[in-house]
Amino acid sequence: MFLIEYYPALLLFAFTSSITPGPNNVMILSSGLNYGVLRSLPHLLGVVLGFPAMLVVLGFLLGFVFVIYPAVHLVIRCSGVLYLVWLAWKIAMAVPGRLDGKAGRPFSFLQSALFQWVNPKGLVMATSAIATYTSVDDNQFLQVLVIALTYVLATFIGNGSWLVFGASLRHLLSEPRHMRIFNLLMAALLLLSVAPVARDLIPL
Repeated sequence: MFLIEYYPALLLFAFTSSITPGPNNVMILSSGLNYGVLRSLPHLLGVVLGFPAMLVVLGFLLGFVFVIYPAVHLVIRCSGVLYLVWLAWKIAMAVPGRLDGKAGRPFSFLQSALFQWVNPKGLVMATSAIATYTSVDDNQFLQVLVIALTYVLATFIGNGSWLVFGASLRHLLSEPRHMRIFNLLMAALLLLSVAPVARDLIPL
């Protein structure tokens, strides 16, 4: 089977793409800092289950749509970039407060899962994994399912690490001034994570 031969490479790709900086990791880091691990678990689970679910749908349905109607993919990517720029603005302008988890509210499971559909990095990861690690000569359903299950584990470890790291910073950023700096840094990282996609969308 094609996927068995290349499964070690898929594992490396899944874990590397899940743990490297991107919108999901920046947002889960910020959530861990502001709300702690327990209150951010729905956000984490939304990524862990929402991204593989999106990958499955892309693998079975939208792949054909994107081939026939490339404009659909372009619209989703543009929407994702604009949404992330708006999120970066909200993070940068957030009023620093006490890190007691009472002010504000973290992403819900549904919000996090739906966010995967407008996350440019996530869309690129999903389509790249499907294009690279599937073969038309083998069972497409089984191949996509294996890739999705691999990402369940990879995103849990990758994004979970960022969540725990964010929560560990709570005692270092107890002052509003420090929180302000942190929020500005997270907003900048979020913009940097989407910059390559935005650059590709700008016609030369």
